Amino acid sequence: MENFENEIPENTKPEFHSRIEMTELRENLEKVKTEIGKVIVGQESMIEHLLAALLSNGHVLIEGVPGVAKTITAKLLAKTVEVDFSRIQFTPDLMPSDILGTSVFNVKNSEFEFKKGPIFSSFILIDEINRSPAKTQSALFEVMEERQITMDGTQYEMVEPFLVVATQNPIEHEGTYRLPEAQLDRFLFKINVGYPTLSQEVEIIRNQHESKLEDKTDAVQKVITAAQLKDYQHIVKSIVVEPHLLEYIAQITVNTRENQFLYLGASPRASLALLTASKSFAALRGRDFVTPEDIKEASYAVLRHRVMVSPEREMEGLTADEIIRQILETIEIPR
Repeated sequence: MENFENEIPENTKPEFHSRIEMTELRENLEKVKTEIGKVIVGQESMIEHLLAALLSNGHVLIEGVPGVAKTITAKLLAKTVEVDFSRIQFTPDLMPSDILGTSVFNVKNSEFEFKKGPIFSSFILIDEINRSPAKTQSALFEVMEERQITMDGTQYEMVEPFLVVATQNPIEHEGTYRLPEAQLDRFLFKINVGYPTLSQEVEIIRNQHESKLEDKTDAVQKVITAAQLKDYQHIVKSIVVEPHLLEYIAQITVNTRENQFLYLGASPRASLALLTASKSFAALRGRDFVTPEDIKEASYAVLRHRVMVSPEREMEGLTADEIIRQILETIEIPR
């Protein structure tokens, strides 16, 4: 038998050629990371998930203790995209009309006119979302799912892209309200934000000491226009997902419903969210196809707020993330 081994050049690897033009998408998203990195140290996972949500046109809930840059990261992300931005501080006395708007009587023409509320923007930052009661939370149900609101029998469409980024503190419970499960299910991701490492903490302190800017966000420039973002979202929808990976997504979701440690499993909306999110992670990696690793990376943020740990296991200290990890280890990875 002839030996052809010497005819193949060493260190030769097959080159990957994307079937979808994604160069501009990747370059601009890297620029967004660079702009945010001018102010934020570390928190790579939070930034990656926020960018994936941006590409997915999905809403995000960020949970973390005070002072870990939840709010400022969301504001910086909004600043890198050329869209309208609104910030709503949720408080116990906030009413639905304070968010959606209200009808005001115009004396000149003797008619009621609808005055739009702060929800009528492309990028909405809701700070401390769990500070308001269920009545106020319910005002977000329609707009988060259907990108519209209905007032006095009239429908008002939101301008695309439309993204809600909400923050909440998991430690403080006095004066807070648990978010309804129906509302949690409308968030594409729930991102858990932890403390920085020692080296990152030192860099944070050094940056603050050396900074001469009154407002640190002034250092951040716009990178992406609204039209470009819409194009990127359209590109993400075209990313290829093989049939066996679609089955893999379904197996993960169905397993949450059959898991003995979970009181509540994930709905089909979670499967759709997992599909969309995995496409976005593939796009962030410059690929036009989804891999099992993309699905696994998206699973925690997509599922952790959609499942409920049984009371017995919760008392034992078992968390949703640990159960999701067990589920992912149990299911055979398709190749």
